[in-house]
Amino acid sequence: ATEGHVEQVMLRAGARVKPNTVILQLSNPDLDHQLVDGELATKKSEAELANLRVQLESQLLNEKALEAQLQSEATEARLQAERDEALLKMQLGTAMNAKISRARAESMTTRLQLEKEKLTIADEAGRAQLAAKQAEVAQVRARYALKMQQKEALQVHAAIAGVLEEVTVDTGQHVAPGTNLAKIRSSARLMARLHVPESQSRDLQLNQKAQIELQDRPYSGHVARIDPSVQNGAVDVDVKVDGAQPSGVRTDLTVDGTIEVERVADAVYLGKVPSAKPHTRVPLFKLVEDGNEAQRVMVELGNASMDRVEIVAGLQPGDRVIVSDMSTWSKYDRVLVK
Repeated sequence: ATEGHVEQVMLRAGARVKPNTVILQLSNPDLDHQLVDGELATKKSEAELANLRVQLESQLLNEKALEAQLQSEATEARLQAERDEALLKMQLGTAMNAKISRARAESMTTRLQLEKEKLTIADEAGRAQLAAKQAEVAQVRARYALKMQQKEALQVHAAIAGVLEEVTVDTGQHVAPGTNLAKIRSSARLMARLHVPESQSRDLQLNQKAQIELQDRPYSGHVARIDPSVQNGAVDVDVKVDGAQPSGVRTDLTVDGTIEVERVADAVYLGKVPSAKPHTRVPLFKLVEDGNEAQRVMVELGNASMDRVEIVAGLQPGDRVIVSDMSTWSKYDRVLVK
């Protein structure tokens, strides 16, 4: 935002907006003065440019006129010299007249050549002067255009269509450059951002199936973006909902989600085992004798998710095990359960 004071708040939170809908009107008297000064400076600079262009054109025309005059005089002197030399050959003129005519012709030719060089230099110098002045005018115009943009920025518009969620300033408040003035929730498609633990992020891929739970309702989707960096031990993954956008959705809602990285048919699985790592063998106590005793068995684990782990070997469907910490009884093969 451009620096200024909030003159008027046009809309409040909850209002629907379209692109270019006016939300706030700011004011800045200093900017108004700078804008007037910039307009006058621009007009002055443009007038000076026009005047310089006329002066240079006038000087160039004068040089061209002088060149044309010298061209005529040089031609006349050359013809005079040729005539006197012809009369001398016919013994009808004097050698002195012939020499004088030839010297005058050569002098006029030299003057004409110098005037042509002078005209070329004057033309190049005029172009350089004009280019420098044009650059100065462009600079003044650019400064004025910047002030105009800052003036236009005092009227704060919505950049997208959506719902105005928050107006962070009020009437009379001073606004510094870069201040966040309002927050708009886009009416376009929103995505859910999941924080996947770094240890489980290696199998993530774009377009994998996913499911998010929003306001106690499940919605199917797919992975649309995977952040290449790790922050606070997790990777941010954006999930786009398939089909129509859920009703009542808005930004900053808390969601839970599951990403399907692999599907194993007819898998035997168990609720998450504390501190157990995928693809390892761990000792677990399996309930036997109607649950009165527990026998220690070695269980081979497969893939794991946040709340489940695949059983590769060591347990069968329907087996009951103790998943709480049993390290105190790790040296026993069989324990009583009370």
